[in-house]
Amino acid sequence: MSDGSTGTDRSAMEPTAVTAAFWEALYRHDWDDVASFFGEESIYFDVPTGPATSAKGPDDIVARLRLGLDTVSGHDHGPRTVVISDPPVVMTEHTEIWHWPGGESATLPFVSVQHVTDGIITMWKDYWDYNTLLGAAPAEWQERLFTADLHWIHDATGHPDI
Repeated sequence: MSDGSTGTDRSAMEPTAVTAAFWEALYRHDWDDVASFFGEESIYFDVPTGPATSAKGPDDIVARLRLGLDTVSGHDHGPRTVVISDPPVVMTEHTEIWHWPGGESATLPFVSVQHVTDGIITMWKDYWDYNTLLGAAPAEWQERLFTADLHWIHDATGHPDI
């Protein structure tokens, strides 16, 4: 399946290769490339915030990601990553290190569960500790998080994969 924005065809790729390419795009903050991994029905569910604050479709998933990541000065993948795959599901245990311009940083352990069909991530669930992030993030970042435009919110409560 080819995405509509870049024409990238990942349909022949193994799910683990799709998710590996996705993570590379995310850590580059290449938002156009990130969007190309999702279809119009794709869901991003940030588990700590609940299914009612999910995002659906490429544009809204990217808007959701940018809410947290646009103002960080650095976004690194930790040194160890474990990938387990039972296609179409890929589970990635990893650590993200977020840095802010004022010198603050947060080390966030994650488990990401991604369902990949025909080269498209159709469901992405992130498991992590919200309090770890809020405990380290600067006040201005938190203020932006709580007052930003949330047009992207999609209530995925009741979705069969959640």
